[in-house]
Amino acid sequence: MKKILLTGGKGFFSTRFFKRYKDEFEVVLMSRQELDVSNKEEVLNKLNEIKPDYVIHAAAIAVTDFCNENPEIAYKINVEGAINVGQACKKINAKMIFISTEQIFNGNKELGPYSEEHIAVPNTVYGQNKLEAEGLLKDLLDELWIIRFTWLFGLPEKECNMATNIIWESITKLLKGEKIKASSYEFRGMTYDTEMIENVIKIFSLPYGTYNLGSENDLSRYEIVKHILCEMGLENRIDEVLIKDNEKYNENCKRDVRLNTNKAKECGLVFSSSKDAISKCIKDYKMKL
Repeated sequence: MKKILLTGGKGFFSTRFFKRYKDEFEVVLMSRQELDVSNKEEVLNKLNEIKPDYVIHAAAIAVTDFCNENPEIAYKINVEGAINVGQACKKINAKMIFISTEQIFNGNKELGPYSEEHIAVPNTVYGQNKLEAEGLLKDLLDELWIIRFTWLFGLPEKECNMATNIIWESITKLLKGEKIKASSYEFRGMTYDTEMIENVIKIFSLPYGTYNLGSENDLSRYEIVKHILCEMGLENRIDEVLIKDNEKYNENCKRDVRLNTNKAKECGLVFSSSKDAISKCIKDYKMKL
């Protein structure tokens, strides 16, 4: 049985990965409390002790505002931490998957979707960290997959942690009686967590390199939230609860971090569209009222 070590072991992705594959692989989750990725010696000792066949490096500080306000802390975890894990993988001959992000394209002036070859222009500390780590790891490792995720969404599951996502955020607002604000000029892929978990394992059989993973989407954030409400049977409340928020993004300043996933599709990693995936999620959890 192959052994897989995941850093960021208490995260949204990692806890779901463990739940799905714990009987097919020997999956070891390492949380921040169990492994400080910024400590080079600790990382090497821990990986040498566990001796994984694969390391999925998911540990990161991904909160944009925190990274912008604390760039030194963010760099220590997001860049130096990734290199520490990469160096340890090289020393123990473990193959590495580095989880990157659509956020590296957050500062691009031209609109997406962006392919793996597209030049990224990140305008946040988090995006800059991830892009720098990608480059440094490419120079360090031959046995490396870089996978750039679109925004994951899903609902609470037993023994799994949650993270802010489009569908849970909308439902939470409804439960609190709050208005949902969404922009007509923000575009990004939104991927059902179950589809990502089912596809990501296929990376192990692909040639090393960079892959964009996740659902493609042509709808704005506003249109996606509207679709969520319709799928939940709340069409008659759309005007009451959904507000167009075009303050930050507008006709002259759009946000587009969509990824072109053709390379992954050609390798057999196929995802539903964001719209269809949201419909499936609501049906799976029987959320229609």
